[in-house]
Amino acid sequence: MWILIILGGGIVVIILGPISLSGYGDLDYILTSGLKAVVAIGLVVLWIVILSKMKNQIFRKKFNF
Repeated sequence: MWILIILGGGIVVIILGPISLSGYGDLDYILTSGLKAVVAIGLVVLWIVILSKMKNQIFRKKFNF
């Protein structure tokens, strides 16, 4: 779980942070923020799916279902 948190923080800071769109005039900031928000929400959903699968594996091994 901690590896996912550190990896996610690294992705957001190193890759997602510097992204900027230009050429759309006044919409630059809105489009850039929207893109970053969509990617961040996608990462959260991905992390939830991964953690859920990890939890299921742990409980299967513990209780031998």
